[in-house]
Amino acid sequence: MITKTIANELAVNPAQVEAAVSLLDSGATVPFIARYRKEATQGLDDTQLRNLEQRLTYLRELDERRNVILKSIDEQGKLTEELKQQITGADSKTTLEDLYLPYKPRRRTKGQIAIEAGLLPLADQLFEDPSKSPEQAAEPFVAPDKGVADVKSALEGARYILMERFAEDAALLGKIRGYLTDHAFIDSTVVKGKENDAQKYKDYFSHSEKLKNVPSHRALAMFRGRNEGVLQIQLNADPKNEDPKAPSHCEHIIAEHYNIANRGRPADAFMQQVVQWTWKIKIGLHMETELFSALRDRAEEEAITVFAKNLNDLLMAAPAGAKTTMGLDPGLRTGVKVAIVDSTGKVVATNTIFPHAPQNLWDKAARTLATLCKQHKVQLISIGNGTGSRETDKLVAEMLKANSDINAQKIMVSEAGASVYSASELASKELPGMDVSLRGAVSIARRLQDPLAELVKIEPKAIGVGQYQHDVSQSQLGKSLDRVIEDCVNAVGVDLNTASPALLSYVSGLNKTLAQNIVQFRDTNGAFDNRKALLNVERLGPKAFEQAAGFLRIYQGNNALDQSAVHPESYTVVDAIVAKTDVAVNDLIGNTALLKALSPEEFTSDEFGLPTVKDILKELDKPGRDPRPEFKTASFKEGVETISDLKPGMILEGVVSNVANFGAFVDVGVHQDGLVHISALTDKFISDPRDVVKAGDIVKVKVMEVDTARKRISFSMRLDDTPGAPAKGNNPGSRGKGAANKSGGKKQRAEKSSQPGNLAMGNAFADAFAKAKQK
Repeated sequence: MITKTIANELAVNPAQVEAAVSLLDSGATVPFIARYRKEATQGLDDTQLRNLEQRLTYLRELDERRNVILKSIDEQGKLTEELKQQITGADSKTTLEDLYLPYKPRRRTKGQIAIEAGLLPLADQLFEDPSKSPEQAAEPFVAPDKGVADVKSALEGARYILMERFAEDAALLGKIRGYLTDHAFIDSTVVKGKENDAQKYKDYFSHSEKLKNVPSHRALAMFRGRNEGVLQIQLNADPKNEDPKAPSHCEHIIAEHYNIANRGRPADAFMQQVVQWTWKIKIGLHMETELFSALRDRAEEEAITVFAKNLNDLLMAAPAGAKTTMGLDPGLRTGVKVAIVDSTGKVVATNTIFPHAPQNLWDKAARTLATLCKQHKVQLISIGNGTGSRETDKLVAEMLKANSDINAQKIMVSEAGASVYSASELASKELPGMDVSLRGAVSIARRLQDPLAELVKIEPKAIGVGQYQHDVSQSQLGKSLDRVIEDCVNAVGVDLNTASPALLSYVSGLNKTLAQNIVQFRDTNGAFDNRKALLNVERLGPKAFEQAAGFLRIYQGNNALDQSAVHPESYTVVDAIVAKTDVAVNDLIGNTALLKALSPEEFTSDEFGLPTVKDILKELDKPGRDPRPEFKTASFKEGVETISDLKPGMILEGVVSNVANFGAFVDVGVHQDGLVHISALTDKFISDPRDVVKAGDIVKVKVMEVDTARKRISFSMRLDDTPGAPAKGNNPGSRGKGAANKSGGKKQRAEKSSQPGNLAMGNAFADAFAKAKQK
């Protein structure tokens, strides 16, 4: 059942899903299955496998819950064949819980107390025959000894019995949920007296928007405002009702479901009151809680996806390569920390210079940098983009200009997370005895050489490419980011003889313990000569070896294939190619003409199919090829160092530091990222900013507006845009629907205009997010 469901969702064959599930259950990782088990899954890629893995977990949890519910109802003696079929056919946790609601053990309710007092027959009479007078029908049920003091008490008890019955009707709940999902609005208002405290939520002081259209950043902003006690949010089931006293449409749904109508019969008014109370007291509150919870879940999922995509782009950024690099961690009063690492990342020198106020030892600092560059033949200078970065960049530029014999390139890099790494246990193990402040400079140098290898050492949430990451489920965020890192690490491959324990721990089949054991083995026995030597590592058995070996590279070992992504299990295929061509492995590698002339079908077998053989031939052509792009750098404009230096109309080069659903943040070197709203990214319509840019991209932007006081910058990537002019309307799907007022303009519908000239951006992006982006 689960296999067929997933196969239909992914539009693949059930046999593919069965193979993948079997491999996952045996302990195989997604990167391993995607790369080395293509025959088994018939080519499912890593994205399909990740989706399959997540749905498999959900559906298995659904089945577990289904079995618990069936057992519980059966033990109560209430499991009918019809109910069993409904529960068995439920395809979501929500539907399952709706069906379980009437049978769920809970505290005694007013309805249950009324049933115990003998009022169930009264409730049934009035429900089934509205022609009866409620008062007359209730008289025989008055029983002071049972807590039913009078007719009024009897009718109240009957009312609660019916209300609870209606509120536990799965079919009715489904109808109301469907209506609210399509038509309900979320209304946000400021808490009286909190206006000053809630200024960052100003866009939500009087805001109303269709629930199903609320983007994740706005939903999370409103929920955060509510949690901080400055906003009130509520579900508006009837946005078209001008009269707040008018019956809700949901009351009509309830009445229609039970064929309740006012036909002038004695009990019609009583039943209408039951309907009204059912909605206002029972179902309405329940639905608000449920739908807001679903909105939050959806918003969190989207925010986590944004973070994951940005992290992927950052980790897969182009490495500068194995070059001697100087890392500079800028500071003003405390000085600029200097660290030099060689081509392998080993620290060879550290220092601290004080070019800025109050010491102002500019010339001395320049001489120190020049001496260090010459002494260690520095090729790259990596400058952290924190406080004092542009001043430090100027210092380096003058030093290089005055020393033409120094052939080094300076690059500004993000220093996000460097301080977190500096104080970590991992940093103390890697750099024992080194001052914490200098470790940050080491990290800044290494992350230029290889962003992936260095950034995996830092808690992903500290890297600063998320959207409201502190407002989402931390466990779900952690799992998602771990999957991203795992995919990136295994896509690139890892040098077994230089990798840190942090990097090794993300290799398919390995964990922190095995990674540490590998490093200890390496430290004790020297570099690995071949992949087979991994089996000598403590606790690293055949299963872990199978999963990991293909992603680990050994350069200058005794087997040329160990530097490639060819898995040791398929070395026999290469042996067959060698035998067929009579060309040694070393001469076969990189021999494009020969490899292209070979027919992959000649080397297939029962064990290794065509996909594997094709992959092997590609890998032999370019062994260990890096999927990351070519290294490029942005050039920040001289003289533009702070937000006050920005002027509308300026065209600047910058680096995309973060991508959100509503646009991209760009760093142009002024210590405050600016926003290119989705509507200003391109002249074409787009629904996702990642269709145009990703984190790490180098772009040109035009300054559209600057709000120095609020530290907001508006950019456009449409360089022919005119600051202050109306937006061109290229992206209607991303714009708000304009202002539509309710009750004399008190409620603002949908989002505000989000043209580049509007610093509010229509989504209050400054709410903590922009604050977090300040460097």
